[in-house]
Amino acid sequence: MKLKGFKIGNINIEGGLCLGPMAGVSDLPFRRLCKEMGASLLVTEMVSAKAIYFKNKNTEPLMKIDKDEHPVALQLFGSDPDIIALIAAQIENRDFDIFDFNMGCPVPKIVNNGEGSALMKNPKLVEEILSKLVKSVKKPVTLKIRKGFNEDNINAVEIAKIAEASGVSAIAVHARTREQYYSGKADWSIIKAVKSAVNIPVIGNGDVTDGKSAEEMYEYTGCDGIMIARAARGNPWIFREIRDYFCSKTVEKPAKDEVIDMILKHCRLQMEYDDEIMAVRKMRKHVAWYTHGMKGSSTLRDRVNHIESYNELEHLLRTV
Repeated sequence: MKLKGFKIGNINIEGGLCLGPMAGVSDLPFRRLCKEMGASLLVTEMVSAKAIYFKNKNTEPLMKIDKDEHPVALQLFGSDPDIIALIAAQIENRDFDIFDFNMGCPVPKIVNNGEGSALMKNPKLVEEILSKLVKSVKKPVTLKIRKGFNEDNINAVEIAKIAEASGVSAIAVHARTREQYYSGKADWSIIKAVKSAVNIPVIGNGDVTDGKSAEEMYEYTGCDGIMIARAARGNPWIFREIRDYFCSKTVEKPAKDEVIDMILKHCRLQMEYDDEIMAVRKMRKHVAWYTHGMKGSSTLRDRVNHIESYNELEHLLRTV
């Protein structure tokens, strides 16, 4: 079986492997690493349309795009159709390829504000948001949804049909409800049901952690692409590994030295956008993910929380 590719509007997504949006994780430095490792499509951290509207300075770093990232989608979230459409039109000339709209975030402060996955409960509002968003821009629009809000409200197929009718070019389905957050087993049957219900590309998301599970998702659901999010934390190699698996069924895991080299490269990239202290502090959580399961990792995670320079990080990693 070969890795599929598909199109979002007129944009080719070669290989079909997408890096999912993760707040505090899928920033520009991390996206660049995933691109080098074989990700086909990158998605930014989600950006509040309302925050852009009110000129919140924190939105600017979230919208920064590197010339080597393409194709890349900028993900917006919000609940006011007019503000979302207005902001999309205002920022369309920025250097990204696709608008992605978030209806998957389960975080309470987002949901309690009627945004993210809370929108799964309001199909009428979803139709208004998507219709206005699509009409306000020329770039293709994609949508990220969940299976439903909870087990009593499984409506991914309904939302997908609304999205297609509104002019959305592709849809990503996280096969869990909002109530599940990220726990329990992803229900791939909902991805399969959405794929059968619409004619636009469907991207499957949930429980793909390696080449074998990627192949199984493709075979079971018939999806056009696969979105990988949490499984990429501390593991940008996952895109390379899945591609290798589809080519030869063999996968070479990174050796310890390669992991250390990647951490240091990640930190150097981070330092291109932040000052050294901030970059090293941001790397603390990444180091924990990169070194999970490595001998001495618990001691390393404790020690990394007390360092604030690149040289200290390198010395620590080289001596563990």
